[in-house]
Amino acid sequence: MNTQRRRRDAVARLLRGRRIGTQEELLDALRAAGIEATQATLSRDLAQLGARRVSRPEGGTVYELPDGAGGSDGLGTLRGLVSEVTSNASLVVIRTHPGSAPAIARAIDLAELPEVLGTIAGDDTIFVAPAGELRPRRLAARLGELLGAPVSSGGGAAA
Repeated sequence: MNTQRRRRDAVARLLRGRRIGTQEELLDALRAAGIEATQATLSRDLAQLGARRVSRPEGGTVYELPDGAGGSDGLGTLRGLVSEVTSNASLVVIRTHPGSAPAIARAIDLAELPEVLGTIAGDDTIFVAPAGELRPRRLAARLGELLGAPVSSGGGAAA
């Protein structure tokens, strides 16, 4: 597991396991778990995971993760923005809500999935190149699962 994934998984576990109100508290908890991070890196991790500060009824604020966050490198936070995942013999195509493709492609790139060589995003469409000899249909199924989107067979030769 790469360092970024390990750190984000630790952040998600900590936020789900106890009440943490500040980034300083979270940095201290990460250090106690043997993970070093800067405040800037932690801010990016929190954004990627979809963490938000919420007010507590008894006063104060704590960080909270949306349902499904913390697994799959935060890709679960993008559920609902993807309308379809399809593939042909060489590419996976992801159709999104208008304006969502750049953020989703960036999240896929940041997730550093070993199955993904790279992405190209337009406004509402993403082209995903599979890494190595991976069949696009298998990558489409994996991305559909991570993004909570239906997977359909596309045009072209079977993958």
